Amino acid sequence: MISYWEQQSFIHYDHIIIGSGIVGLSTAIELKERFPSASVLVLERGLLPTGASSRNAGFACMGSVTELLDYGQSMSEGEILELYSWRKRGLEKLRNRLGDQAMGYAANGSYELLGREEVEEGALDKIEYLNSLLQPITSKPAFRLANDKIEVFGFSKEHTRALVENTCEGELHTGKMLRALMQVAMQLGVVLKTGAEVTRFEETERYVLVEVKDHSRCEPLALHAGALSICTNAFTRQLLPGEDVVPGRGQVLITQPIEGLRFKGVYHMDKGYYYFREVDGRVLIGGGRNLDFEAEATTEFALTEQVQVALERKLHEIILPGTPYLIEQRWAGIMAFGTSRSPIVKQVSDRVFGAFRMSGMGVALGSEVGMKLADVICLDRD
Repeated sequence: MISYWEQQSFIHYDHIIIGSGIVGLSTAIELKERFPSASVLVLERGLLPTGASSRNAGFACMGSVTELLDYGQSMSEGEILELYSWRKRGLEKLRNRLGDQAMGYAANGSYELLGREEVEEGALDKIEYLNSLLQPITSKPAFRLANDKIEVFGFSKEHTRALVENTCEGELHTGKMLRALMQVAMQLGVVLKTGAEVTRFEETERYVLVEVKDHSRCEPLALHAGALSICTNAFTRQLLPGEDVVPGRGQVLITQPIEGLRFKGVYHMDKGYYYFREVDGRVLIGGGRNLDFEAEATTEFALTEQVQVALERKLHEIILPGTPYLIEQRWAGIMAFGTSRSPIVKQVSDRVFGAFRMSGMGVALGSEVGMKLADVICLDRD
């Protein structure tokens, strides 16, 4: 039961977007910038953004050497270049939209630690090839050897046989970034509702009916949208069961401040399956889903002993050998993957659209994907 006033003011929207992560907010901003008079509503199932946008490591990732080489096993050079270009443009758009200070962006450097096996398999021999491949996009060498910094940073020489610098990556403060995106959206007039879980939608000839759980009423709240955009990444199959989206849990831990910590910036290991960085004098490390892909293909926000032990072992043996530390926090975020590493941006039906499957690169991809989704919506509206 709703009132006349609610019916008049809170039920009908030109656009409803499900998901308040980077993609959802970017889509909302794009639509309001193009159509200032349009009513745009963003619905978020949690009180805080749910998924990976607020629970990641704060990497502005483009792709490490071993990660890009691994892409080559299933992607053509053209596909790799297109994906890399999306990431570059997306990161540039995010920085231009928010400004580096607002989201704590810093170019402190990105590095990849290579072990004995990766060196023996010829990863270093492929650096020149990757630099040449990416040159049309980067306009500079993307990778260069930095072995002299292994000792400077204090990493284990036994486990770290080479260190490769990535000149195209950076870092940011995930919380500041999302808050800044929300502020931009709301300043444009986007309405943002949290704690609003969408249970189902139904398309009609005139609108899309969107049902939202309402704990204060005996029945779901039924909203109407001229167009519905689903930007729920790992949770997409709850609304679109047939999509090629598989969740991938990323577990993370962060230490207490470590006196005399010898490195800053962000770091990759093992084809990007492990990653770590310095944050406020602490070390944050995450990853490990490759230990058990099946178990980590879940939307459950939980921690497992297997992954947490592996993260601590890498801290102890490789990153901070001989340095005492204490763990302060642990958490998990849910990413989305599939048979392709490229994002899905599509028109699902006459009035329903979607953008999802960021493959763990939502920070770099999100703004570009939001723009492309807005392009699809606008093309359909013309």
